[in-house]
Order: sequence, then C-alpha cells, then structure tokens
Amino acid sequence: MHILQPKHTKLKPQEIKDLLEKYNISLSQLPKIKSTDPAILQGYVPGDVLKIERKTEDKVYFYYRVVA
Repeated sequence: MHILQPKHTKLKPQEIKDLLEKYNISLSQLPKIKSTDPAILQGYVPGDVLKIERKTEDKVYFYYRVVA
C-alpha cells in the first residue's frame, strides 16, 4: 500500500445491511470497483463492499464501493 493511497476496509455483513438501510439503496446501486483494481488487496471477491477513507487537510470523507 502506497502512502498516498486511501485506506480500504472491507465491511462486515451487518455494516453492509446498515449502510444500505441508511441510504435506502440496494447493493447494485453502489458504485463498482473491479477485483483486479491495483488499489485493493488480493482476496476480495465480487459482492464485498469496501469503505474508502479519503483525507483532506481538515476532514475525512468516506466512499463505498462494491467489488465487481
């Protein structure tokens, strides 16, 4: 993992359920990320949801992607 690369965390099943309920969406409506993307670690399978933590000077933003 490179120092400039945002932190990627795999969500647990309950966290996925809570996320989908919070935003009232389905798994297919989340943005996709390929399992071959160099930014993610090996071992993620399609259907896994990743939380991506991007930092700015004063804030931290979270983005969610489903592995396709």
